[in-house]
Amino acid sequence: MSRLTAAALALALAAPLPAAAGGTLSFDVVARSPEARQIVAIGLGLYALREARKNRARIKQTGSGHAAGLRQGGTGHLGYVRQDGRDHTATLDQTGSGNLYGLFQFGEGATAHRRQRGTGDAGLTVQWGW
Repeated sequence: MSRLTAAALALALAAPLPAAAGGTLSFDVVARSPEARQIVAIGLGLYALREARKNRARIKQTGSGHAAGLRQGGTGHLGYVRQDGRDHTATLDQTGSGNLYGLFQFGEGATAHRRQRGTGDAGLTVQWGW
């Protein structure tokens, strides 16, 4: 990266955003191999231990103005929706068997709707809204 490009990028990142500006930064992980699925399963399992829960489905919300739904049809699913901050919206819909998903939202105003169908799928979504 040239010095000019680096300087332009630094200025753009340092510029203050208008008060009305809002947005969302999201990271989605979809496990496409048995090894990746195992990593997601371990991560969600550690999260479940941290929360001292054995529930296969859980919505946890801190803050205000959130809306969330979690539906599971079939067997053996693990699904978590966690919202911290305010005004987040999320749904997780799992059918089939043995699907794993964690949907985590922070900040304000993030929206995510995820659906898993079939058997043995795994994934994560982590969002920050402003």
